[in-house]
Amino acid sequence: MSEAAAHATPGSSKPIPNTLKPFAPEDEVALRETLKRCSPSTFEAAVQFRKTGNAEHVPAVVIGVIERFVEPDLRIKLKDAGEDLRLIEDLGIDSLTMMEIVILVEEVLQLTINNDELRNLRTVGDVKTFIDCKIRGLPLPKPTKFIPIEHIGAVLPMQPPFLFLNEATVSSTTANGKYKISGQEYFLQGHFKDNPVMPASIMLEALGQLAVLYLLEGAPTEPGKVISPQTIFFTGCEGVRAHRVCKPGDILSLSIKPKRMKMPLATFEGAIRVGQEKAVIAEEITLTFAFVDAVNVPVPISETGVHATGTVATAEAPAATAASPVRAAISA
Repeated sequence: MSEAAAHATPGSSKPIPNTLKPFAPEDEVALRETLKRCSPSTFEAAVQFRKTGNAEHVPAVVIGVIERFVEPDLRIKLKDAGEDLRLIEDLGIDSLTMMEIVILVEEVLQLTINNDELRNLRTVGDVKTFIDCKIRGLPLPKPTKFIPIEHIGAVLPMQPPFLFLNEATVSSTTANGKYKISGQEYFLQGHFKDNPVMPASIMLEALGQLAVLYLLEGAPTEPGKVISPQTIFFTGCEGVRAHRVCKPGDILSLSIKPKRMKMPLATFEGAIRVGQEKAVIAEEITLTFAFVDAVNVPVPISETGVHATGTVATAEAPAATAASPVRAAISA
């Protein structure tokens, strides 16, 4: 087996198709000319990929090519870029520029991309995942969903003033969201006097809400079944660390990734950043959930109250789940 065929995606057993062509000295010269406006690290990653087929070099190539077409004042955003960095809104990449990026990536990585496949690429994470799947011959993932605040409010059982997501994107592998601390939040009146600070417990709640959104909008389900919002409750968290004080005006960038999911438990890792600075890290956030028939989905908001990732019990969930860690932390 060749070195190229031996490499596989982390967590995947499917190897890269063994289609590498010999990488001659003249190919390196041509590649250097193709990437002459990209960084040296981009060129080196491209050389290593062309020589070995190791897909671990692909993200550096893709980020480097995107950087080549982004305005200089926006390139700082690509340093340690999160998966939720948006191509249009954050980087100013229009459809024509996207085509230029794709053409260059095709040439460097020696693959073919159909125009129709580009329609659902909204974030840097979408692009990296898409290219990785193309290289490995894996099925393309479901497109990332952009979920505005109106839809978040319609889907989640949490409602204002206890809703801490302004927008979100959900894919089959992750969910990302944003929340701007307005300064008008009710709890800031007492946390703290004359020095409003976002409570770490509320930031943990925001990550829990994003995990709930993933379960409802991105998680795989059984045929004819959906996950009911009335069955999702917060059960525990591990490895929570606060790294930064967050105050009014800060924009929280939230992300969660599923680690384990087998009914009735789903465990996620979560993080919040402000710009490039870490704010909160949660190694594990665990929720309970249940499937219901797709034709009999309960109304998200019950007559008894609003679920806040486990703060209210209803007929669909045992009363014992009401005393969640988040409720205890917020009530303390």
